[in-house]
Amino acid sequence: MKRITIADVAKLAGVSKSTVSQYLNHRFDYMGADTKQKIEKAIQQLNYKPNMVARSLKQKSSTTIGVIVANILHVFSTQVIRAIEDFCQEKGFHVIVCNADDQPEKEKKYIEMLRAKQVDGVIAFPTGDNVELYQKLLEEDYPVVLMDRIIPSLDIPSILLDNRTAAQLAVAEIVQQGFQRPAVVSSPLTAAITPRIERVESFQRSLQEHGLELLPSYKVSGKMVDLTNKLAELFQNEQPPDVLFAINDRVLHEVLTFIKQQGLRIPEEVAVISIDDVSFANFYNPPLTTISQPAFDMGKKAAEILFECMVDQKEEKLQVYRFPPTLNKRESC
Repeated sequence: MKRITIADVAKLAGVSKSTVSQYLNHRFDYMGADTKQKIEKAIQQLNYKPNMVARSLKQKSSTTIGVIVANILHVFSTQVIRAIEDFCQEKGFHVIVCNADDQPEKEKKYIEMLRAKQVDGVIAFPTGDNVELYQKLLEEDYPVVLMDRIIPSLDIPSILLDNRTAAQLAVAEIVQQGFQRPAVVSSPLTAAITPRIERVESFQRSLQEHGLELLPSYKVSGKMVDLTNKLAELFQNEQPPDVLFAINDRVLHEVLTFIKQQGLRIPEEVAVISIDDVSFANFYNPPLTTISQPAFDMGKKAAEILFECMVDQKEEKLQVYRFPPTLNKRESC
């Protein structure tokens, strides 16, 4: 079967190949409605599919970006991806999503794969262990934006929640409700995972400012599969915590699972407050007090900055963009 080309479309529509090219690239400034209609009809009639590889070679653009997320199971990650995809759709770009599972080796392979596919830029939730690789991208003037993490040694723009304020909101709610034995529950406190460190440290500092102490045994952290056992050990204390602060949605899931297994009542026996406003927060019994991130705004901002770097060729220097959290006051705390 003969491959349909842009020349075939131009011939059927009665226009030049350059006019068809302008149509395909959404450059309609000097194109009349009648011309656009002819080209669209010819494309449909011939069932013409643009050769994206040839276009990318000619334009030196693949009209594609890559997004490397730390863990796609997080509500925050999926919302950020959606916002990026919406923005790219408006720009006529495609998005390749890669899930690194916070594993440096997977992250490295995905970066190499995306570069091999000649994507125009990358938005990454970095693991922190591929600094040299990101430095190389910078030296090549390759557009990169970091999401939810900071690599201090690299001159790369980063998008984050104001994690300190988020923890302070949690403490303020705990103090207002009169709880005296707070505990924090976290995934592994790896130095490179900025939000975890900032949230736990700010939580502890803010408690001290309010005259409350975070006992060493009340700071629980570990892999998801280990949190239930760690919480069980915590509640063996003569005076178990009266409120739990979960630092993200996946930790919250483990906390709620443990509470259900133990038959504890929320908030009478233990209160719960978390960061990330999960979809079931409103209709959980009781409704969950959460602190939400403006994930869609953050994802859009990351895409905007990336496009400034790769399309408008605006040079972006190291800047950290912090977004404010919002307290969703309900009944679990």
